[in-house]
Amino acid sequence: MNTRPLMTMQVKVARVLDVGAVPYGTRRIAPLDGGTFEGPRLRGTVLPGSSADWLLLRPDGVLELDFRGTLQTDDGALISMKSFGLRHGPPEVIAALGRGETVDPSTYYFRTMPRFETAHPGYSFLNRLIAVATGDRRAEGPVYTIHEVL
Repeated sequence: MNTRPLMTMQVKVARVLDVGAVPYGTRRIAPLDGGTFEGPRLRGTVLPGSSADWLLLRPDGVLELDFRGTLQTDDGALISMKSFGLRHGPPEVIAALGRGETVDPSTYYFRTMPRFETAHPGYSFLNRLIAVATGDRRAEGPVYTIHEVL
């Protein structure tokens, strides 16, 4: 599979809301306090107040990530982003992440599939691409390295 870099996105997580035990695991909602993104063809900010990650910790230890956010480019374009992903790894690595420790991202699995929507003609290429991302969970929030699939 051939890919090319689309952007790196770093988000800041606000206080996580613990919904609790639901039928398929434990649900938490992580509102975002903003963030930034930058790539060869776009850069800007992740808008706070309209972005969050809905997390489901499954009984098998896999964390499902359902990200929905609004990106604003430096020239004012709005982009809707949705992403589904999975994060899992050895229990001691996941525990270290939970404590906010810095962990080598190669020691756990963190992959997502971002999708984009925009009405801005300068970024309409986003409406027609498939993207994949790797994640690196940091204390302040995750960093996503997003690639366009060619």
